[in-house]
Amino acid sequence: MKQINYVTPEEAVKVIKPGDRVHLSGVAVTPHTLIKPMVERGRKGELKNVYIQHIHIEGQVDFANPEFEGIFNSEQFFVGGNLRKQTQAGYADYIPVFLSETQKLIREGYLKVNVAMIMCSTPDKHGFVSLGTSVDSTLAAVENADVVIAAVNPNVPRAWGDAMIPLDSIDIFVEDSSPLYTHEMGELTETDVQIGINVAALVDDGACLQMGIGAIPNAVLAQLSNHKDLGVHTEMFADGILPLVEKGVVTGRKKAIDKGKMVASFLMGSQKLYDFIDDNPMVAMMDVAHTNNVHMIRKNTKVTAINSALAIDLTGQVCADSIGTRHYSGVGGQIDFIRGAGHSKGGKPIIALPSVTGKGVSKICPTLIEGSGVVSTRANMHWVVTEYGVVNLYGKTLQERAKLLISIAHPDHREALDQAAFERFGSHYRFVKS
Repeated sequence: MKQINYVTPEEAVKVIKPGDRVHLSGVAVTPHTLIKPMVERGRKGELKNVYIQHIHIEGQVDFANPEFEGIFNSEQFFVGGNLRKQTQAGYADYIPVFLSETQKLIREGYLKVNVAMIMCSTPDKHGFVSLGTSVDSTLAAVENADVVIAAVNPNVPRAWGDAMIPLDSIDIFVEDSSPLYTHEMGELTETDVQIGINVAALVDDGACLQMGIGAIPNAVLAQLSNHKDLGVHTEMFADGILPLVEKGVVTGRKKAIDKGKMVASFLMGSQKLYDFIDDNPMVAMMDVAHTNNVHMIRKNTKVTAINSALAIDLTGQVCADSIGTRHYSGVGGQIDFIRGAGHSKGGKPIIALPSVTGKGVSKICPTLIEGSGVVSTRANMHWVVTEYGVVNLYGKTLQERAKLLISIAHPDHREALDQAAFERFGSHYRFVKS
């Protein structure tokens, strides 16, 4: 087994040179023990034009603050809440890309990675460490970086699948004992619960689930305790799935690929979730090239993909990444799974969203706000769910779609939406059946 010689974080980050591109592992295993000394080097004037690349990272993000303009350039594959203001102000930036192709940008040389800074588990007796809760595009960075620096942390779970990498993949080692970032489940509102009930009615026994983190996925999962033989093939899952595993609802027996395994690419949740995946052969943490590959997704039957949106217009165009010109999140894996579920035998691509914002603005709107990004086109749309009902837009005309979407809009907004549809489509609209 490779002999490990640990150095200090300050010594490790000296390999970063001006103009380098640095890839960070993210979410629960964001390597702040390495980020902090890198930022200090920038503060001392030792670095400039360093590109910081990542999906979503947790915690403090000083490198995107105005004082580091020209020193660090944050280029994200997905914008999280801790970098939203900096991105909207232009001090950080976003790379529009399907989550499935984040690894392609690295592997095919579109984004040359000079230094990969990761967090991993302690080595096992076979000379392997695990990337733990985040494989995503980090595996591609490890495989292609000029230099790999690893913060070895006993708190990182020993996840199986593509997460396992040999010690020879790592060039520089530092010690870290910081706790992983956690995300606890919040309380569900009445709206969340009703959306969960409506979506759960679409889930068949034997379905293969894709869902994310947050109130709506948790609300759906809470309604599935009487289902049978559900499978999981998703970009991520969180604590909401654990009760279904404990009750024997999630078995994966009906999956065509990775049978019996819960497949994901990254995780975010409580310590209980991280303990669950530790040394658990039921969980396979995989490269995003596998989890989000449309061809792989479609191999499973009854793929039920549950995604959300910021807004949807009367023709079915979905905005999920911006509010007008203000960037909010990212494309993520929504299209990967909507397409995959759409091609799966018996699959159901679902967009689930509350009918109104917290300020009472209708999320079903005549047109998207000017400047909004269309993440999922109208041609991709199948099922749309709010707390007021469920509609299927697939195979429906523009005018039929408007009628259907208005039927699940908030009652306070239906009259205005109906008038907008009439003005858009003309007098024939009044005779279209919903």
